[in-house]
Amino acid sequence: MSGEPPRRAPRAFRIDGDKIVEDDHAPSPDDAATDSATSEAPRPRKTSARIIPEPLPSDENLPAPLPPRPTRRWGRWLAIGLGGLISLGVGLAIDRLVRDLFDRFEWLGWAGIAFAAIAVLAVLALVIREIAGLSRLRQIDRLRAQFQSAADTDDSKTARSALNELMGLYAPRPETAHGRAALSSLSNEIIDGRDLVVLTERELLKPLDARARHLVANASKRVSVITAISPRAVVDLLVVAVENLRLIRALSLLYGGRPGTLGAFRLVRHVLAHLAVTGGMAAGDSLLQQVLGQGLAARVSARLGEGVINGLLTARIGAAAIDVCRPSPFIGERGPRVTDFISGLKSAADTVEERETPPPAK
Repeated sequence: MSGEPPRRAPRAFRIDGDKIVEDDHAPSPDDAATDSATSEAPRPRKTSARIIPEPLPSDENLPAPLPPRPTRRWGRWLAIGLGGLISLGVGLAIDRLVRDLFDRFEWLGWAGIAFAAIAVLAVLALVIREIAGLSRLRQIDRLRAQFQSAADTDDSKTARSALNELMGLYAPRPETAHGRAALSSLSNEIIDGRDLVVLTERELLKPLDARARHLVANASKRVSVITAISPRAVVDLLVVAVENLRLIRALSLLYGGRPGTLGAFRLVRHVLAHLAVTGGMAAGDSLLQQVLGQGLAARVSARLGEGVINGLLTARIGAAAIDVCRPSPFIGERGPRVTDFISGLKSAADTVEERETPPPAK
């Protein structure tokens, strides 16, 4: 201990002060012996600080740049061209039909013009509805991102802005009146952004979450029962596809979305993407283990087991759809899981098994 050099007490220096000695480059290991032998560089005083800047990284050490994302410009132009040609063809066909009707009888021509005007108005109404539905879905996605950001950063301003927008979105719905009144009276007393998000979940979204779980449970039981008693695999596929699409649309309507045809496809794409990210489609082993854990495989037939698996898949898709359609992420509450719906599927399997079991012979 006596042979160690005395330690200097820590001191503070100004970066732009005159007691800072800056080297042009850091000494390399190869010329360390040369620096120790020559020692021509000025040594810093005891009351000075020596700064050695780090060498800039070379091009070899830099990470390789990411490849550019493939653009869909040509596919977009192809869709625009085909859509324009189809529109021109339909317009010319209608014009030719109206002219032929006028050549036959004048009143037939005017009737054709009236029907064409009705069709144009219906197309415009459908386009407006699709645009409004897509806009509502984007609004819900934006609210979810704002609530998530407010919870992560504890930003009360962002949380309050998202809450006001959500209350305006739910203003025409009478089932949210109690929650909106409670939030209006309590929101000014909450300071933290995360607490405001949790309060929004408890007062405004909790009744909707209960209704959403009920919808998922009913859809999974219907799929389980119908696919267990259906004779064809094609019927099973149609039932699963139709029920899951209806479930996604119903959940979106429950949480404030109004998806049209394009909006429904967009929701399905987002739900599938959510399942891919969370690993929900890997249902071969995990769902079978859940079924075996409930003791169903030991006492049901193979056909009934397929129905239970289809019901579990529907429950998993429903849970993912709740995460996608909900305007706020699950912060203070636990999100739905597949295990929450196994008891309902078990009761459905018991019902089907009782119906298929023949009565005992006398």
